[in-house]
Amino acid sequence: MTTGAPPPIRPARPRRSGPLRFLPLGIAAWLVLEIWLLIVVAGATSGFVVFLLLVGGLVLGSAVIKRAGRRAFRKLSEAVQQQQSGVTPAPETGGGGALTMLGGLLIILPGLISDALGLILLIPPVQKALGKFAERTFERKVREATPGGLGDAFQQARMHRPDGKVVQGEVIRDDEPPMRGPRPDDPQLPH
Repeated sequence: MTTGAPPPIRPARPRRSGPLRFLPLGIAAWLVLEIWLLIVVAGATSGFVVFLLLVGGLVLGSAVIKRAGRRAFRKLSEAVQQQQSGVTPAPETGGGGALTMLGGLLIILPGLISDALGLILLIPPVQKALGKFAERTFERKVREATPGGLGDAFQQARMHRPDGKVVQGEVIRDDEPPMRGPRPDDPQLPH
């Protein structure tokens, strides 16, 4: 049974940027390569060796993540104690903790390529170089995206919604303290 109402119009999906368009294909290719490499290693040695490699990666990755988490928690508690004592904590440079946790996560994932990438991320000079690169990239993106400040960023995000709708409005603040009982300008409810 039809009501005569037109079917709802779905907003068009925004197109993905160049690299994001091929991300699912890249992930699928990486998974196939990981499985193929595990099969090759199992054929050259034995399935038990591959099993030991996978379990060893799980244990090592877990230990790396646990250690990085403890270090991050210790730094956080030291910064809070310094803040409470009135000393301004020195700003932390580099993203070593995050990259260490990412390396541990890659080691935990089953596969030899992810293990190798995780072990590379645990090397301090690599962490320092990647941290500086990520910081420069982030700062450049922030400078390009928000020329007028944080308010312009929210305005741009709101105007580029997929449905194209923008709701203009005005905020009115009532700074008066609340009065006890009904206010003279409030409508009275019937009793």
